[in-house]
Amino acid sequence: MLDPLGFTAPPRVLAVRLSTGFCPTREHDGHSLSILCDEFRFPSAATPLVEQIRNGVFVLADAPREAHDDGLVFFHMRENTRIPSMPTTPDIPGLFVVQHPLVQHKLALLRDRNTPTKIFKELVDEIAMLMAYEATANLTLEAYRVETPLETTIGQRVAGKKLVLVPILRAGLGMVEGILRLIPSARVGHVGLYRDHDTLQPVDYYFKVPADAAEREFFVLDPMLATGGSAIAAIAKLKKAGATRIRFLCLVAAPKGVLRVREAHSDVPILAAALDRELNDVGYILPGLGDAGDRLFGTR
Repeated sequence: MLDPLGFTAPPRVLAVRLSTGFCPTREHDGHSLSILCDEFRFPSAATPLVEQIRNGVFVLADAPREAHDDGLVFFHMRENTRIPSMPTTPDIPGLFVVQHPLVQHKLALLRDRNTPTKIFKELVDEIAMLMAYEATANLTLEAYRVETPLETTIGQRVAGKKLVLVPILRAGLGMVEGILRLIPSARVGHVGLYRDHDTLQPVDYYFKVPADAAEREFFVLDPMLATGGSAIAAIAKLKKAGATRIRFLCLVAAPKGVLRVREAHSDVPILAAALDRELNDVGYILPGLGDAGDRLFGTR
């Protein structure tokens, strides 16, 4: 028996990168179906389920158990950076929210006001490592010869100069060790900034990164992206030092801060574990997780 879209067997879920425009609708059994355009390549595994419509495609997705549950499922990916595998939010291109179940599970524990300092530190450490796994998915590789116990083979290694982690002091320090366990050869720079509680503007007091910044990739680390002032200032200092390949990693972001960073540095992708609702009247993220620095170092 055919399902409403004409297939004898229901397809599985497939992810496709989509633009925001709508293609013309098509008719099937008297029902008009809206179809989103796709300006990128579709996965090869999806080829049998993809119908070309001018320069767009749509994907039949999901595995319905009842006929009326059949439908189309889309995953928006308007990335404009070199990170090809992570979905952005529809409203903020360049923001990549890590939806891995372990990240989301640990983030909920991190938000809990009753989580003690020791556990809070461990959670920040673990989430940072999981996010770095996503953020490094497209690092450039080069081939080299490897002698195994039995023969010579060709292996792959990360090409170019070592990655540099740049925590924004002090809260960014909590993200460093987790990433270093994943990438132990990474260099560590530091940017000393704090937010003036009256003006909410960043105050600069320290900066140290490798001298050959133009040849390296940088991860700027800060658990919170609130007003965006510290992130904008840190990225600007890196660019002044010669850095051209920069990514910003945070645990929780506010829309205002994300938009400000993207406006000031549109070439810098932002990776976050969550995009929260808003800022309160004193610049704290809601629902947020409180002051990350105080909770990391027990000074609340």
